[in-house]
Amino acid sequence: MAAGDHADRGLPPLQRPSRGWPVVHYGPVPRLRPETWDLRVFGATATGRETLLDAEAFAALPHSTSSSDLHCVTKWTLRDVEWAGVAAAELLRVAPPADDVKHVMVWAEYGYSANMPLTAFAAPDTILATHADGEPLSPDHGFPLRLVCPSLFAWKSAKWVRAVEYLVEDRRGFWEERGYHNRADPWQDQRYAYQE
Repeated sequence: MAAGDHADRGLPPLQRPSRGWPVVHYGPVPRLRPETWDLRVFGATATGRETLLDAEAFAALPHSTSSSDLHCVTKWTLRDVEWAGVAAAELLRVAPPADDVKHVMVWAEYGYSANMPLTAFAAPDTILATHADGEPLSPDHGFPLRLVCPSLFAWKSAKWVRAVEYLVEDRRGFWEERGYHNRADPWQDQRYAYQE
């Protein structure tokens, strides 16, 4: 469900509003090298080829905004953030998946990965964000590019995104291999693998 579908329901189970935007990630903050940054789309593409967008090509894509909450598994929720960037649906248009694709793996710096159903990635409020509340993302929050998928817990909203892989079968990402729930729906309180 899109974040707006829950507007009248308040917060997901066990979540509380955050004071500010906490910084949570595994490993160091990567150093951006604009001259080598790119976004790769590969895997089961409709053409059988990968698409590579450098920073200039990515910036030339149609931009949009999306307002949503960000729910962290550590029980805080950042409310009503206005994200700006490129809608994930636009990336699917530019580099379409094959017809049998059902899942997506989002890859980030240092080999971090986050898996999700194609339906979650393609949702109208899922965005490859460059800005939050009118300001460029800070390095701590994912600059230059972070995925924001409001229908799932925030560990699926990978920071420092570098690639999107189309999958015909699901595969667990970084945190899912370490005991987190494969689906990660905050409204169903899907936090840990033992709940599956």
